[in-house]
Amino acid sequence: ENLIGTLLAIFGNLLVSISVSIQKQSHVTLAGNKDPRQYYYTKTWWSGLMLMVLGEGALFVSYAFAPLSLIAPLNAVSVISSSILGFVFLREKWKAQEFLKRYILTFLGCALTAGGTYLFVTFGPNSHEKLNAENIVKHVIGWPFLLYLLLGIITFCLVLYFYKQRNANYLVLILLLVALLGSVTVITVKAVSGMIVLSILGPLQLSYPIFYVMFVCMVATIVFQASFLAQASHLYDSSLIACVNYIFCTTFAIVSGAIFYQEFNHEDVLHICMFLLGCAICFLGVFLITKNKRKAKAFEPYVTMDMAKGIPTIHNKGWAVQPDYNGSFSYGALENNDSVTPVTLPVDQELSISPTLSTQGQRLM
Repeated sequence: ENLIGTLLAIFGNLLVSISVSIQKQSHVTLAGNKDPRQYYYTKTWWSGLMLMVLGEGALFVSYAFAPLSLIAPLNAVSVISSSILGFVFLREKWKAQEFLKRYILTFLGCALTAGGTYLFVTFGPNSHEKLNAENIVKHVIGWPFLLYLLLGIITFCLVLYFYKQRNANYLVLILLLVALLGSVTVITVKAVSGMIVLSILGPLQLSYPIFYVMFVCMVATIVFQASFLAQASHLYDSSLIACVNYIFCTTFAIVSGAIFYQEFNHEDVLHICMFLLGCAICFLGVFLITKNKRKAKAFEPYVTMDMAKGIPTIHNKGWAVQPDYNGSFSYGALENNDSVTPVTLPVDQELSISPTLSTQGQRLM
């Protein structure tokens, strides 16, 4: 069952990465051809959406067959495949002088992530219980999970207070909220998935109230996670969000799986240490991969061309009037050279009258 769950998780992450690349290619094609159609009218975008649904379905089913601590870190497969597809499928190119700085670290990150994945899959927890309603209720009312849930709620409320009331818009705080919600999400996803699969293969589990409690919690936490991630995406770079979010969510998912489902109770110290080492190597690999993502050029404020009342107005709306400024605050097509001292042109303060014009004026008088 662990092998089935692992293969389903890898397959699902690969499909999700391919679907995202296909949808991105659809947007790029429409923008390049100046096609007035909306993206949802293209067959390419719908193909990507179908692959994404299929991949997410495979990930959902994988939680029913393998331990939670084994499935959660496998999201690194999506990071590896996305970095490769971004170069091959989307033909993303960099300058030649950036090759050593970007490509080498990216491939090193992929190698580290693949090695870490092999370690935590090999030494990950092997015990897996049937997720019927009775077992889930037993875990829910157990004191380890109740203590973990109490500490999680207190931490969530404190972080939310600083984020909303004190305007502490730090990425760590926002993604900490996402990870705390995600720890509940993975618990409920595994419970719902396990009960559905068990209902198909054996006795019906959908008639128990615990199933619907878990389902409602799953949907609610997913919605709030998406909300916080959307807020983070407006403030920070997507590559940085992907790295920190993977580390936080994987850590909290492993902890929640160890507490709620007690997945490490029958594992020895060596296997646990090797598993944690594999996760740490994956974290480092994902950091190296996302570190080399291209960053957008900072916006330079510009001066409006409408000189109302002779007073120029500086705008900061995101539209650049001037050509590429190449890192300087030059105006128009001229590049500012800070190393050259500007030359001051002589300006006559008084208007001089030539003697000839003065003599002619006296004669007319």
